[in-house]
Amino acid sequence: MDNPAMALQNHAIMGDFLKTMDWLGRARAFGYLRLLALLNVAMLVLLVATSQGGIDRNGFLLGSDFISFWTSGRMLHHGGAVYDTAAHIAAQREFFASGDSYTAFFYPPSFLPLCWPLGLTGYFPALAAWLLATGAFYVLTVRQWWRQAVPAVPLWLLVLAFPAMPIVMTHGQTSFLVAGLLGLGAWLVPSRPVLAGVLFGLATIKPQFGPLVPLALLLTHEWKVIASAAITALALAGLAALAFEPGIWAEWLAASGRAQAAMEAGAVPFGKMVSTFAAARLLGAPAAVAYGLQVAVALTVVLAIAYLCRLGAWSAGLGATVLAGAPLVTPFVLDYDLVLIAFPLLYLAGEGLRTGFRDWEKLGLLLAFVVPVFARPLALKASIPVTPLVLLLLFALIVSRSAADARSERHAQQRT
Repeated sequence: MDNPAMALQNHAIMGDFLKTMDWLGRARAFGYLRLLALLNVAMLVLLVATSQGGIDRNGFLLGSDFISFWTSGRMLHHGGAVYDTAAHIAAQREFFASGDSYTAFFYPPSFLPLCWPLGLTGYFPALAAWLLATGAFYVLTVRQWWRQAVPAVPLWLLVLAFPAMPIVMTHGQTSFLVAGLLGLGAWLVPSRPVLAGVLFGLATIKPQFGPLVPLALLLTHEWKVIASAAITALALAGLAALAFEPGIWAEWLAASGRAQAAMEAGAVPFGKMVSTFAAARLLGAPAAVAYGLQVAVALTVVLAIAYLCRLGAWSAGLGATVLAGAPLVTPFVLDYDLVLIAFPLLYLAGEGLRTGFRDWEKLGLLLAFVVPVFARPLALKASIPVTPLVLLLLFALIVSRSAADARSERHAQQRT
């Protein structure tokens, strides 16, 4: 028979292995980062090198999702109706068609002023310009958080090692731009409120990631940021209406209804999404139950942020919490959108290095950093949706850190 005392000891050792992760020191962390960076770069090089005519070995167009934005830009130059599904499919397949596949366009009209210049040139030059411009903006935003968090770790190594980066690049997605706008806005709230508001207003091009921002701004009384964001969002909306006819907003609302129906039906496979809603649907739950679980998670996130706002003014910790909660409150989020959590990861890593890591923090950092690698394969091949649990763990850890920082700041102010 097994020795009960020995079993308990082994259990405690395994618990500490994950709870404190003292084995994950500087040398091992650098080693893992270098390995991930090498694999990411090799994967991208191999993908491009083995493609023929811009088509990869699996028959997908390089930058697969970008064709939707590029097609919309081309249609705008010829007076096309971008929210007419049949017209968009026809215009898209004039350039590339692969069976019955189609990359839909459901972005709001606020995004169309950015699509318009994409249609001025060919697909691949536009894709390269898009990735270079949005990628550079994202890296510059990451740099702002990195300098205060982990400057001892080379920025290039963190960027190349982050698995969400190549996923954005292979899809040609908007995630670099949206994450950069939200990340830089959150960073600038205390120091440059007007500019922060402009950035938040521009981020309305992908509105599902923004609901927590006005909530936190209202509760912390950041009126300059709110006014600037509202003016920017309205100006962008007005520009789209003037440039592409006022009725385009009604067309988008109709398209949004079709988008929701498509999401509920699994037009985008649930295994590709990383939300609570998608996880529940993947496990067989009815749409009503999945929405209920999604609402429960969203309310939990909202209550946590409201609690933090009561503790003090806007801070890096509150900004990190808002960004960590963004992918948890929306039912429609994919693995490439996880570039957004780079900022909460940097905040938590920086606090851990500054004051010492708490229990579970290293585990949360590790899992959230690498989850883009295995999220989609596990969900599609084994129907195991792990990402919502990882994101919830990261969110809880950041809420705990932010609350402690806010209480310490309040006590320091009271003593003075």
